[in-house]
Amino acid sequence: MRDGEWVAGTGAELRGVLKVMVDAGWLPGGVAVVGSGGLWEFIAIGRVGIECGEAVTAPDTYYDVAGLTQVMATWPLVGRAVAEGMLDLDAPMSHYFPGSYPGGAVTARQILTHTSRLNPVTWLERYVGTDQPLAEAILSEELEEPGYRSTDRGFILLGLLLEHLHRQPLDQLADDLWRHIGLTETRYGPLPRTASVAPTERRIPGVAATWGVVHDESAALMGGVAGHAGVFSTATDLGIFARGLLAWHAGEHGVTPFTSFVRQSWLPHRAVDSRFARGLAWKVTDDGLVYHNGLTGTSLFLHPSTGRYVGLLTNAIHYGRRRPGLCDLRAAVRSAFTG
Repeated sequence: MRDGEWVAGTGAELRGVLKVMVDAGWLPGGVAVVGSGGLWEFIAIGRVGIECGEAVTAPDTYYDVAGLTQVMATWPLVGRAVAEGMLDLDAPMSHYFPGSYPGGAVTARQILTHTSRLNPVTWLERYVGTDQPLAEAILSEELEEPGYRSTDRGFILLGLLLEHLHRQPLDQLADDLWRHIGLTETRYGPLPRTASVAPTERRIPGVAATWGVVHDESAALMGGVAGHAGVFSTATDLGIFARGLLAWHAGEHGVTPFTSFVRQSWLPHRAVDSRFARGLAWKVTDDGLVYHNGLTGTSLFLHPSTGRYVGLLTNAIHYGRRRPGLCDLRAAVRSAFTG
C-alpha cells in the first residue's frame, strides 16, 4: 500500500474509533497524528474536557503525556549522554552515586529494560520529610528477585542521574534537547488552565480535575519534573518527534553514536510475553513495531522499516481509571501496521 493510501486509511479508521469512544462517553476527545515519510494527517475528535466548556480538540491542544515522558525526555537525554561519553549504560549506579547501597550494582541498561530489580511500587510518599536525597533513598531499598518488572523508579533515578551528570535541572536539559530537534510545544508543567490544555482526572467527586499540572502523584511530589512523568505535548510535536527518531534510525543524519543508540534501543533485549519484548525503554514486537504508552491515554507507535508512525493523545482518564475503549483504540493502531 502506498504511503498516501496508508495515511488516509489509518486516519479514517482512527477517526471512527475515536468517534465511537466520544459518543459513548468514554472520553471527552482525542487527537491523533498519522504519518509516513513526508506525509502526515491529524485527526481531532470531541471536546477538550468538562472544565473547558465546548472547546474542541485540535492538533495544538496540550495533553499530559504521562509515561511517554520516559521516551520523549529521559531516554533521548540518556542517549545523548551516552553519545557524549558522559554515561556508560553498563556502569553500576555506585559509580555515579558513591556509597554502599543494595541498588548500587544496578545499571542504566537494566533500568531501560526494566530488569533492574528496583521496587516496582513507586510510592515516594514514604520519603516526604526525610533528610536522605531521593536517588540515595531509591538505591537504599532492598532489590526484588531477578526478572522483568515494569517500574517507574528506574526512570526517576535516571532523571536524577542526568541532573547529577549535567549539574542542571531535568526540565532545562529537556527543553534544550526539544528545541534542538524542533519541538516547540513540548514542556514540563505547570501550564495555564485554559481551553488549549486538556484536564486529566477528577480524583475526588465534587472537586476540580487535575488540569495543567502533572497527573502522576509521584511526579507531583517531585515538583512536576521527573524522569517518568510530567511532560505535556501536542499532536504536532509528537509527529515532529516521530519523524526525527525515524530519520535518526535510518541514518539520515549520518551514522553517529546517537544513531547507534536509537538502533540498539529498538532491538528486542528482553522477551516479556507473546505481545512484545523490551528494547531500551521502548516496547518492540516481532513484526518490527516500536511503541510506548502513557496512563492518561497516550501512545506513540513507530514502524522503522516503513517509516510510518501514529501518535495518540487523549485524556481517557478524565472519566476515571477504567478508561474503556482505550485498549481497542491502541489495538486498531497496531492492526494498521500489521494487518
